[in-house]
Amino acid sequence: MKKWSGKFKGKTLKASALAALLLIANRAAEAQSGNSGIQEANTQVRSYFTDGTNLMYAIGAILGLISAIKVYSKWNAGDQDTSKVAAAWFGSCIFLVVVATIIKSFFGV
Repeated sequence: MKKWSGKFKGKTLKASALAALLLIANRAAEAQSGNSGIQEANTQVRSYFTDGTNLMYAIGAILGLISAIKVYSKWNAGDQDTSKVAAAWFGSCIFLVVVATIIKSFFGV
């Protein structure tokens, strides 16, 4: 078996260092700034706001119907805490509608 003479040791080290440097430079040239990705995410999130606010309006409407039935049944039963229950249920409905409207206007959608 032949022993390593070390004659090409410096040349192979230089060549491998040059290859690594070229590979790193190539990867850096392919990298993007990220602005296009941020803009795409912004566009996608803003497109969901309309559907989200419509969903909040729908939940508020369903909650309003449920609260009307609950308050009516308590009122017919003669319960003393009807006004407290009505304030709680209708307050939550109003909160959902107001939050949906504020989110829409805050983000400019």
